[in-house]
Amino acid sequence: MLELRAITAGYRTKAPVVRGASLTVAPGESVGLLGPSGCGKSTLARVAALLHRPDSGTLLLDGEPVRNWRHRAPRAQRTAFGVVFQQPRLSADPRLRLTDLIAEPLRATGRRGGIEERVFELAASVGLTPDLLDRRPHEVSDGQLQRACLARALALRPRWLICDEMTAMLDASTTAALVAAVEDYRAASGAGLLAVGHDQVLLDRWCDRTLHWGDVTGRTTPTTGRLPQASGPRQPSVVPPAGER
Repeated sequence: MLELRAITAGYRTKAPVVRGASLTVAPGESVGLLGPSGCGKSTLARVAALLHRPDSGTLLLDGEPVRNWRHRAPRAQRTAFGVVFQQPRLSADPRLRLTDLIAEPLRATGRRGGIEERVFELAASVGLTPDLLDRRPHEVSDGQLQRACLARALALRPRWLICDEMTAMLDASTTAALVAAVEDYRAASGAGLLAVGHDQVLLDRWCDRTLHWGDVTGRTTPTTGRLPQASGPRQPSVVPPAGER
């Protein structure tokens, strides 16, 4: 179980962007977090992924309080999470070929054998064709680069996926392919998912339940009221090759 209790977090002293936010994601559950731009949902996602220490509140992972974040967190906790951010070009080293980008977590955790085979397996799972793997970020489209970033997030077989507006910059067909890749991984692994976004239709179709920002903070936003929890049909499981995009 992933639990966030009364999280307050920000980037400047006495200026939190998140106040008193609470949510839970059960193993194997997919939860959508819906909110307008600038409300703090991405900051909360970073806290959930152990990438940002909150000012106050508690994060529990499998019932155990998390006490350290980023590189100070135990490896078993750090590697339990796979994260995909909104802008792939800001989260990918422009010097790396896609094959090295995907392999980053494997090498960072000291893996030695089987890296090439694992990279090809991951690339296929997200619809990246082999001819793309020797290219660098400036030589591929946003959709192809985001596929590589998703493959990187899956490299260590995480138990929790955090997708922070993963598809916000992509077209509909690439969005469907990436969602399908995430769902195929979750079906095989039982991983839980926190999907952050501002597209209610997508989150309602993708997730078991959708929470509005007001649901997690106890406050309604000025632009919209509380949105109902919803679920809907999954996206198709076939992932089109990136070369067709």
